[in-house]
Amino acid sequence: MKRSLQIVLLLFFSSLVAQINTAQSVYFEFDKFTLDKNDLSPIITLINSPDFSQFEAIQLYGYCDDRGSEAYNDKLSKQRVDFIQKLLISNGISQNKIFICEGRGKVNLDIDTTKNLKEVREKNRRVDLIFIKKTTYTSFPENPKVGDNIILNQVLFEMGSSELSLTAKKELDRISVLLQKHKTLRFEIKGHVCCTSNKYKDAIDKENQVRNLSENRAKNVFLYFRSKGISPYRMSFKGYGNLFPLGKEDAQDRRVELYITRL
Repeated sequence: MKRSLQIVLLLFFSSLVAQINTAQSVYFEFDKFTLDKNDLSPIITLINSPDFSQFEAIQLYGYCDDRGSEAYNDKLSKQRVDFIQKLLISNGISQNKIFICEGRGKVNLDIDTTKNLKEVREKNRRVDLIFIKKTTYTSFPENPKVGDNIILNQVLFEMGSSELSLTAKKELDRISVLLQKHKTLRFEIKGHVCCTSNKYKDAIDKENQVRNLSENRAKNVFLYFRSKGISPYRMSFKGYGNLFPLGKEDAQDRRVELYITRL
């Protein structure tokens, strides 16, 4: 019998408030990357609920079953993610809130030993939606969690510059010691800028005269951590330009943040 598209809540909707992360998976039919309108109501109900405002970000990860080539499944998994991303945006979710959109291709199986092969393949044709609860710190927390966003108040930059000050380096030295205590923790370094026209998403770095200032700020923190022995495989960096002002003094927007992605 043809398997209808379905959406399964991995965590009960009533427990959203109590959870740090809420996961929801969307399942697709073989070789498909779209869903019928009638099958979308659980997602629409979720994102339109009053409790949804507690989530700062959504991460999307797409998968395929084990059939087909690597290249084809890489493309198909990304198409599935793109479909869900467009659905979220069309229902009022800001693009800036959709933090990661990643097609991860096919899930390889040993078909000779896998039991219930048909059901396993059905569960692998999916997009996982991870809803990250907003938790912001101004210092490194004692017990960090996935979704924690740490504003580095002592790591600020001069106007138009991505160079680390002596004060910033001292703070990064202190944080490097803490990161060594949490050896499996992974994180993204987020760079920001202030005082840029809405016409542009980023500012010009006076060191290289390229409009990638926020990325360079994040990159320089990445390189400094690396010089202190933090594995590059634990870190990533990204520039967010002027998209997330704090609404305080301009100097506070010339900053970097650490976003915990995995423990």
